[in-house]
Amino acid sequence: MAGGDAHQAETSRAIEATFRIERARLIAGLARIVRNVDRAEELAQDALVVALSEWPSSGVPDNPGAWLMAVAKRRAVDGFRRDKMRERTHQEIARTLDQTRDGATEAIEAALDDDLGDELLGLIFTACHTMLSPDARAALTLKVVGGLTTDEIARAFLSSEAAIAQRIVRAKKAIARAGLTFEVPRGAERAARLSSVLEVIYLIFNEGYSATAGDDLVRPDLCFEAQRLGRMLAALMPDDAPDKAEVLGLLALMEIQASRQKARTGPDGAFISLIEQDRARWDYLLIGRGLDALARAEALGAGAGHAGPYVLQAALAACHARARRAADTDWPRIAALYDRLRVVAPSPVVDLNRAIAHSMAFGPEAGLRLLGEIADGGALRDYAPLPAARGDFLFRAGRLAEARSEFQAAAALTRNARERAFLLARADACDDRPR
Repeated sequence: MAGGDAHQAETSRAIEATFRIERARLIAGLARIVRNVDRAEELAQDALVVALSEWPSSGVPDNPGAWLMAVAKRRAVDGFRRDKMRERTHQEIARTLDQTRDGATEAIEAALDDDLGDELLGLIFTACHTMLSPDARAALTLKVVGGLTTDEIARAFLSSEAAIAQRIVRAKKAIARAGLTFEVPRGAERAARLSSVLEVIYLIFNEGYSATAGDDLVRPDLCFEAQRLGRMLAALMPDDAPDKAEVLGLLALMEIQASRQKARTGPDGAFISLIEQDRARWDYLLIGRGLDALARAEALGAGAGHAGPYVLQAALAACHARARRAADTDWPRIAALYDRLRVVAPSPVVDLNRAIAHSMAFGPEAGLRLLGEIADGGALRDYAPLPAARGDFLFRAGRLAEARSEFQAAAALTRNARERAFLLARADACDDRPR
């Protein structure tokens, strides 16, 4: 009996693992049919329940995705009939599904084996629609595409489960009211929506890479989910898509940045700056993947002055990745790349990073001059990295009393406990350095 129970448990785990793999594509296909994310999730879950009941005795089918889709579609037909929906649209959907019921498995297999994966790509574009707020897009993407639970998303973003649940519900209702078709937009509309998709994926990654609040500096699970979404998007988009280079650029950027995760904190969780990291602890497999993705982006025409913002940021990350020692970093090239990025994607944060690069390439005074221009705008008035950067420039220029004040100001602004401790330690170091 014990052996049978163990076998049953092992079979159930295998089925659930298969479902996790197929889940996003299953929901995408169902959402396209029933035009409702909630209903698509319910149908997918129903199919899992049937699989848990039948597969232990019948075995896992050769194409589990097609099997699950066939079951879910039959449930959709039964639901339409049972509820006696009289609206013309629902009747048409039910008729269409009923007509394809015979021999449905073969047709479903062909659709699921489509290399383009239009249905899954359509789900990603719908979850990241620009009519939703960035926070709602991120939560919905992690829930529907990433498969995270509401509790996992709440913990990742340091929010309550109820708040995240409401955010997701409102997003789904907005999508339903808008009557979106869960299809990949074409032409100019796709180009406009893609920027939102990439923004959401990078938002998720950044919240994991540099936590804005809480006790932990990084949240690797969020970084991993963003990388997985980026790889999925890159695999689904054909090479002749106009913006494929930017998708690859974002993927390259995330892979290279994620390669530094183990080196960014010490044994006690304290932050370690990029310059001081032990580069032997970097993940060179991830670096290799990132450099490959960057090379593919550049091969698609994103080099020679035509690069978009994500390709340029990936090129910046690659400069650090290629330097086996901090002293080998090509800071003049990094400064030049930031000069280009400032034109392609102007923002106060880009200006700040440009000032840091120029300070490293041409001395702290050069950085201070550029920071003076940024400070006049006031956009980063309460942004901790601004006084932190100024403190570093002043420290390297030997102006220690001023540097200490800036580090303390930065520590007062940050909401991350690890970062605050790092900045206060730098402030204390201003008293220790020989004058």
